[in-house]
Amino acid sequence: MILLIFPHQLFANHPGLKRDPARIVLLEDSLFFGDHQYPMPFHKQKLWLHRASMKRYEAALRDKGYDVQYLDYDAKNPSLIEKLKQVFRAEDQTPDELCFIDPTDFILSKRLRNASKKLGLHCEVLPNPGFLNSVEENQDYREDKKRWYMANFYKWQRQRMDILMDGDQPEGGQWSYDEENRKKVPKKLLSNIPELLAIKRDEFDDEAKKYVQQQFSDHPGSIDQLYYPTSHRQARRWLKHFLAHRFDHFGDYEDAIVEGESWLWHSVLTPAMNIGLLTPGEVVKETIEYAKKNDVPINSLEGFLRQVIGWREFMRATYEDIGVPMRTTNHWKHRRAMPKCFYDATTDIAPVDDTIRRILDTGYCHHIERLMVLGGFMFLCEIDPDDIYQWFMEMFVDSYDWVMVPNVYAMSQNADGGSITTKPY
Repeated sequence: MILLIFPHQLFANHPGLKRDPARIVLLEDSLFFGDHQYPMPFHKQKLWLHRASMKRYEAALRDKGYDVQYLDYDAKNPSLIEKLKQVFRAEDQTPDELCFIDPTDFILSKRLRNASKKLGLHCEVLPNPGFLNSVEENQDYREDKKRWYMANFYKWQRQRMDILMDGDQPEGGQWSYDEENRKKVPKKLLSNIPELLAIKRDEFDDEAKKYVQQQFSDHPGSIDQLYYPTSHRQARRWLKHFLAHRFDHFGDYEDAIVEGESWLWHSVLTPAMNIGLLTPGEVVKETIEYAKKNDVPINSLEGFLRQVIGWREFMRATYEDIGVPMRTTNHWKHRRAMPKCFYDATTDIAPVDDTIRRILDTGYCHHIERLMVLGGFMFLCEIDPDDIYQWFMEMFVDSYDWVMVPNVYAMSQNADGGSITTKPY
């Protein structure tokens, strides 16, 4: 059996390793680096993150004694079926079984089905440990509901997981402290915004930086400064650093916007979580354990867990259930092409340009800037939601189809006509 691992599946306890694979294949698939059918020049920070984390993961697997084959991205011949043919040519006898984690990606899943059929492979698809809920649990919840909303889904999550519950009631007396997440940052705190954890860079990071500069020099963004964790150990330290240094104020200033500031008191965990360096289960467990030992404000504790067990899982469930009709609907009939000014921060709208400049540097901004500053302005400009989706996919280090489809077409643009929202965010 061959275990196939994609760039967003770098789990420390990868379930496929329990299957005793004959060989492990790490694949720089075109959907993550540059696809002919769906061309997207991804942000350099994202490409660097994928390369560095994958090469580090490869080394860790080799150190454990696994037979690993690493397939670099090939811009001239990026097709998945050709990559799989290359994999099987390396075998004396062609194996008939391929094992991989559910990619939670419509196009990649379709390509895997088509390729396995053409090559005569039996595929074992493993549940995705990058989410708390199983596909079946989400389907059961959705089954008897004509429409579903985040508030009800989140309440169901809290109850069934017994998180922040006092019997059958929410701890503190409220299901959500969202109204206490909207404070303005006082001037006295502006000079005390904590820094992100500084990560010492090494040969994996340097190699990935050179790789991106050589292969993707014309892509947007900068990698002059590298920000994000690329190993499981670094990601766990990143989480602990957030809990110790930024968690207390997260709740108060979760929705705040400050000119020139990208991080504020946010966790910035999504770059690591969305590629498997941390799982939501780890994040929830560590957060609750920290809160038991420390006096964490309820609006910080609930507000943070709401993002992890609520919004993140709700976006995945929505994507898998109605993602296709959602992304093929243009309720408001917006047709304008994305202007170049959104790629180089020259819109002449101060908060928009400030946000874009920071994105070009980091590949990141927080949810209010994404939904209200950028998404809201793009809606007012009547830009085609397909162009908006592509822009968000290209510009963010944590962008993947499962999260961008519902966030763009539903949350931000209401282009789906209101399947999970009543209006644009």
